Amino acid sequence: MTYAVSSETIEDFRRDGACVIRGPFKDWMETLRRGVARNLAEPSADVRIYQGKEGAGRFVGDYCNWARIPEYKDFIFQSDAPRIGRALMGTRTVRLFHEHVLVKEPGADVPTPWHQDQPYYCLDGTDTVSLWIPLDTVPRERSIEFVAGSHRWGKYYRPERFNKTALDDNDGLEPVPDIEGDRSKYRILGWALEPGDAVAFNYLTLHGAPANKSKQDQRRAFSLRLIGDDVRFARREGITTSPPFRDVKLEPGAVMDAPEFPLLAG
Repeated sequence: MTYAVSSETIEDFRRDGACVIRGPFKDWMETLRRGVARNLAEPSADVRIYQGKEGAGRFVGDYCNWARIPEYKDFIFQSDAPRIGRALMGTRTVRLFHEHVLVKEPGADVPTPWHQDQPYYCLDGTDTVSLWIPLDTVPRERSIEFVAGSHRWGKYYRPERFNKTALDDNDGLEPVPDIEGDRSKYRILGWALEPGDAVAFNYLTLHGAPANKSKQDQRRAFSLRLIGDDVRFARREGITTSPPFRDVKLEPGAVMDAPEFPLLAG
């Protein structure tokens, strides 16, 4: 059966830039777990590994592996994810931008700093959605968080690596506000999550996640990045983009019609 996204969920997503969806991917958990295990055993050249202090658990991130990991490809093309993305964005078409796997091992005391995704990317537009899918139970205190409405601030904040070093020192962008310094100034959203749930958010929504201080529980997440009708390819001269998409043959301003970004719906 196709998962139906409620009108209330769509309203939450468009107003706040983030929402929770309960249980659409329960039947895909074992497939994605196998894929993540394969990915960790055979990471790409772009893998990022941040080691916790004094030998604590690792924070591992890897992306753009869907073409070589059959479990990812199966999920992307066969699950309800594209239809859910289309409903949330309200678009006719849905394309894959990329997938991103984020694993915080037990004791990985490396938080994900507050950031937006779009300033890292080689695209412009507002029809965007990430589906962040936990493969483990995630209590509220270890869950991804969002600043409600920040996708509407009209801001591009300076991209940083997850170890807080700037992706480009001279990008001309302002730093992310010190949200942790005064959380009461913001409406911060976050949810306890079960495997098969999803959190959906716009690429411009400010978000972050705490360290995994559990000594026994890992936190695996599969994040699927989708794009809709108004998204166009962008070249940011002198600026590093992540993922790098080194071989894309598109002109700036072009529709993202390339093998790297397959059409999933429309």
